[in-house]
Amino acid sequence: MDEKEQIKPREQIIPPKEQVYLDGPKSRTYELGFAIHVLWQFLKGFRTLHFVGPCITVFGSARFKEDHIYYKSAEEFGKRIAGLGFTTLTGGGPGIMEAANKGAFEAGGESVGCNIKLPFEQHYNKYLTTAVTLDLFFVRKTLLIKYSYAFIIMPGGFGTMDEFFETITLIQTKSITQFPIVIFGKEFYRDLMTAIEDMANQGTISKEDMDLVLLTDDVDEAMNHIRQYIESNYKIKKRWRLPWLFEKR
Repeated sequence: MDEKEQIKPREQIIPPKEQVYLDGPKSRTYELGFAIHVLWQFLKGFRTLHFVGPCITVFGSARFKEDHIYYKSAEEFGKRIAGLGFTTLTGGGPGIMEAANKGAFEAGGESVGCNIKLPFEQHYNKYLTTAVTLDLFFVRKTLLIKYSYAFIIMPGGFGTMDEFFETITLIQTKSITQFPIVIFGKEFYRDLMTAIEDMANQGTISKEDMDLVLLTDDVDEAMNHIRQYIESNYKIKKRWRLPWLFEKR
């Protein structure tokens, strides 16, 4: 095989971060520093989101553009969430996240983003009233769940599926209170729902685990599902700012 026929190494589609904490044991000093960094990330998120009010989190793909039907649906969700008096919480990036934030922002509601540092694709959208940027996905995912009373799962990819299954697992194991989940997009999620039904038939999950999940293509139906459950089960407790902790909006 001559030089022209030699296979060239493939270029990496997604460049790696300089430090990857999942590549095995490191020095004790490094591990301690990483633990401190994780704690700081959580504290940063807690201080930013403590006073944003009760949230409804919208999950979905970063890749849909403004002319896409799912982008427009997410924008409508943001408006409806604001109209309900709740804060719209997203991952703070483009696509579905931007659409939901845009709908809330233009309706005069609170619009919050938990952004993540990535070497590609992810950046702040311009419709945020409050935002925090994080380094670690598991910290971000915790914050997106921690402050919400309901969850809307728009069409998306691996990240959206991760967030959906993490949320429903926490509800299933009663790690968080049973909050309603809307899966929006019957055609998009048809095969997934068939797989979930098969899990229930095989006995790997209970059919009751899906009781709080609504599959729909109707924004009105989705918001009614959320409204009825929240109004009949939860009360909002006001959080007071403590000047000596330098807490502010």
